[in-house]
Order: sequence, then structure tokens, then C-alpha cells
Amino acid sequence: MGEPPSTYGDSWVYESIVGALPGVSLSPFRSAVVQFVLFEGGLFVVAALYDRWNAIPAGTAAITVATVGSLAMSRIANRIRTADVPRTYHRLLFGPNVEVVLAVLAFVAFVTYLFTFDTGGESLLAQVLGESPPMLGVYLLLLVCWDLCYRIGTGWWASVTALWRSWTYEFPPEQARALSRADGETLAFGLLQLGLLPFVTAQPVLVAALLGHVVAMVVVTGLSLLLLRKNRRVTAVSSS
Repeated sequence: MGEPPSTYGDSWVYESIVGALPGVSLSPFRSAVVQFVLFEGGLFVVAALYDRWNAIPAGTAAITVATVGSLAMSRIANRIRTADVPRTYHRLLFGPNVEVVLAVLAFVAFVTYLFTFDTGGESLLAQVLGESPPMLGVYLLLLVCWDLCYRIGTGWWASVTALWRSWTYEFPPEQARALSRADGETLAFGLLQLGLLPFVTAQPVLVAALLGHVVAMVVVTGLSLLLLRKNRRVTAVSSS
């Protein structure tokens, strides 16, 4: 994987932030490693300070999904940037930063659920941080959840724009294969989020939201892949 792109507006907000750090030049893999180490280190500090060791499994699962999401975002973006896609699709995917809007909506919905609906003894906050959650623990929990929501928003925007692209344009076989690989990574990241399911089984609303989100991503991205495959066959027949 290459370095984060230097032309902002041609990249995710996450890539732009990493690329803009003064004096820092990290590959996507190293950026993800730093992300994981910082968050996981913070998790163990909170667990040690407040004796909340039961938060480690759920926290590590969330941090892992977010970290893999960072790698997936970079890989998807690099595949699309090197596939010589139509400029309209390229601008639509990266230019308006819609993934941030989707992330904000998802995060606000989660916080609203957490503090107005899920307030009983079996609440997610109590399950992870105890009946009297420490301020530092809540801060870290919300920070990790924002990270997750941003990756989820990015995955959604990649899925929706991929379906629009595959429906609107026809691509030669080589280009269609490259885009199929990008869509495959989007699909794989959506399925990876099911790894969070065991930690929210006591919250049926979150279970329904997570399953609905993943199923929708699979359907939308799957349709894009089917259109690309059909497109490859039509193009191959036309050129023979």
C-alpha cells in the first residue's frame, strides 16, 4: 500500500488528516498500527486505574474493527484511485466528504440511544464500565465509538457510490476486476462488523441496528458486484 495521498479532496478525511500531520509520513499499515496501540493502550490504562478489566474484550473487539476499517479504507481508496475511474465517480466518492455526515448521524443516534433509552441495569455503559462509569472510561468509550461510526459511514458511502457507479458506467474487463476487488473489500469490512454482535446481545435495539446495517451493506455492495460481473461478460462478448 502506498503513502496517503497528498491531494486532499481525492481522499477520505482520515487519509487527509494522517497525510497532513507535520513531520509524519506513515504508510496506511503503520498508521493503523499506531491507531491500535494508542487505543488499546488507553483501554488497558482505564482498566488498570478503575479495575474495569471486564471492558477489555468488548473494547479490544471495537478497536480491532475500527483499525481494520482504517486499513480497508486505505486499500479501497488506493484501488479506486489506480483503476482510472470516471472523474464524476471519483469526485462523488471523495469530494463532498459525505462519509463524515453519515458518521455524525450514526454517532448521534448511538449517543442518543446510550443516554436516553439504554439506561437500565443491563445498559451497555453499565455492562462495559460498571454501574458508576468513570469519566475517563466514558471518554474513551465514546472516542472508540466515534472511530467505529466513522468507518461505518465510510463503508456505507463506498457501498452506495459503488452501486451508482456500476449501474451508470460500463467498464472494460480489467477495470471491472479492479473495481470488483475494491467492492469485495467493502463487503468484507461490512461482514467483519458482525464481530461486535456478541458484545451487544443484551441490547436488542443495537442487535437489530447492527444486523440491519450489515445486511443492507451486503445487499447494496453485492448488487454492485453483480452489475460489474455482468458488465465484464457483456464487454468480453462485444469485443470478441
